[in-house]
Amino acid sequence: MDPLLLARLQFATTTSIHFLFVLVTLGLITLLVYLQTAWVVTKKPVYERLTRFWGTLYVINYVLGIAAGVVMEFQFGLNWSGLSKYVGNVFGAPLAIETLTAFFLESTFLGMWIFGWHRLRRGVHLALLWGVALTAYISAFWIMAGNAWMQNPVGYEMRDGIAHLTEFSALVTNPAFRMAFVHTMLAALVTGGILMASISSWHLIRRTADFELFRKSLRIGLVTAALTVGPLLHFGFIQLADMAPLQPTKYGTPEEKEAKIAELTTAFGPGDYEPPTIFLSSLSFMFIIGFLLVLICLQFVLLPKDLLIRLRFPLWILLFALPLPFVAAILGWITREVGRQPWAVYGLLRVEDAVSPVSGGVMFTSFLGFTLLLGTLAITNWVLIAKHAARGAHDDLALGRPPEQEPADDRPDPAFV
Repeated sequence: MDPLLLARLQFATTTSIHFLFVLVTLGLITLLVYLQTAWVVTKKPVYERLTRFWGTLYVINYVLGIAAGVVMEFQFGLNWSGLSKYVGNVFGAPLAIETLTAFFLESTFLGMWIFGWHRLRRGVHLALLWGVALTAYISAFWIMAGNAWMQNPVGYEMRDGIAHLTEFSALVTNPAFRMAFVHTMLAALVTGGILMASISSWHLIRRTADFELFRKSLRIGLVTAALTVGPLLHFGFIQLADMAPLQPTKYGTPEEKEAKIAELTTAFGPGDYEPPTIFLSSLSFMFIIGFLLVLICLQFVLLPKDLLIRLRFPLWILLFALPLPFVAAILGWITREVGRQPWAVYGLLRVEDAVSPVSGGVMFTSFLGFTLLLGTLAITNWVLIAKHAARGAHDDLALGRPPEQEPADDRPDPAFV
């Protein structure tokens, strides 16, 4: 058993699973901010019920997503000690900021928001949700900044074979970062919008007791997806143009590829420096799904109000479209990460030099353990989300439930006993 192959498979599996949690977290928190803000401004009960319903799904995904993230981070020290040693001084700053943001600020704001219903003023309670959203985006910002450095290392110097960050601002001005971050955030919004529209479609198809409620959330989800899927594709194409000069072996012309391969051969010796062609297939299918989502969202623009509900078949299309943004996101991740091969840090550190020096048996055990654990978390997450989504919002949801009235105390006053 090849330890390198197993380490790569483990990283691909665990990171892909965790990325799905992240998409739902970023997408739903943005929609939740809109819903609760609308409730505070308009005082309409429908927005409170929507906030409680979608907030329940968000909390489920967030809790299990945090667990998945913690599990995923263990593999850096276990399987990629060479990478940790080589870039630890560069990754330390953005990962420290991300950890403080996600595990401290974001979790604190969310906990206060969960337990602050009917205990805090509406404005304060809403501010906490805005804080959750802001810290979620800050967390994604620094993770993407660290990933971009691996795609295009900048602002560093080598000391004794170890990379040291010399210019912190280079992390956020990195051309491999800017469009990638925007593209990923738009992908999360499209995912959140399609998720909301799909679940709403299921209730509208069945004509549940929450028909009017999900009629509104269907519209909100479709508007969100329709407004963001076009820019998502646009920034995806821009990202390709930005990355072409940075990774010529991936996107460059034949002449640029040949020149870069010759440069890498001189520096690292003979080897296969062209990325696997699977990334091209992933890229193609990702854009195909993107255009399909554009067509699906166009039905909202083209069909008059409520016609898609009366026709019913557009609701079925939306229901079965639910996996599409998730599949596209994984294909995009494959395009970005597999297309960087054989480099852990492009042009500096090969993957084979980044893996930990452990046996194939140990790596296989690690691969099975991590995959089963992350898979269990993912399945649990979707089962719980599906269960609570199917219940609808007419049940007495625990999130935001008004405190029960204290029972009257009929005991006699001790002073008169």
